[in-house]
Amino acid sequence: MRALVQTAFGGPEAVAVQRVPEPEPGPHDVVVRVAACALNRLDLLQRRGPGMLPGFSLPHIAGMDIAGHVVATGASVTSRAVGDRVVIDPTVGCGSCAHCLAGERGHCAALRVIGGNAPGGYAEFVAVPADLAHPVPEHVGLVEAAALPTPWSTAWQATYRVGEVGPDDCVVVQAAASSVSIAAIQLAKRAGARVVAVASTDEKLAAAAGLGADLLLRGDAPISGPVRDFTGGRGADVVLDPSASALRPFLLSGVREGDHERTGRDAAAAAPS
Repeated sequence: MRALVQTAFGGPEAVAVQRVPEPEPGPHDVVVRVAACALNRLDLLQRRGPGMLPGFSLPHIAGMDIAGHVVATGASVTSRAVGDRVVIDPTVGCGSCAHCLAGERGHCAALRVIGGNAPGGYAEFVAVPADLAHPVPEHVGLVEAAALPTPWSTAWQATYRVGEVGPDDCVVVQAAASSVSIAAIQLAKRAGARVVAVASTDEKLAAAAGLGADLLLRGDAPISGPVRDFTGGRGADVVLDPSASALRPFLLSGVREGDHERTGRDAAAAAPS
């Protein structure tokens, strides 16, 4: 099969289309013909080097967020069939540690990531554990599906698991037109929160407004004052900052002061994506 293989660190010259063997499914695996694979920031960071995930090595086939059709199944697979339309969860845990048993594979010490430190979707075919290949409804396109796994799982973790966003919370979302933030705005609105979207251009803010953001702020101006005004002086409950550091001054001045029991929610920053 053809695959985009990284053989060095650097720019686009570090990758090239090569012929590599087609993957064979293990007993609990499926092989998926890739219909769409999203470009993730981790792909670019690891191409520039060095590899960021433990176990990363060259040559490497990147591509974490994959959707396509099942073309082969392992001998023990009963949950998926040839022809199924699927989107892949790229996180592969050991399956037996406390984190895996609790459904937190991302914290597994033996974590493998499809496209991160295991062969990914920049290829015609990819082999993955069958339980990580999730059905895609017919009304959802495979290109759309491939945009979901990393951004939406990251936003879900930040919004619901870490941020514990609920009705009437005020959630500030930085970089509001990024993939993680697009997901976070919708998830926060789903929880009944009010969303303050912060972005660098009016076009990006218009996109956030279309997703339901309640207050739109340009990131090139101070935002703590407008947020306090918007909340009647209360301040934000949760700040989600995919850029990791852009809102650090705001975390000190714009989040509710003295709310020590909710400190863990103040920095509901998205994990690297």
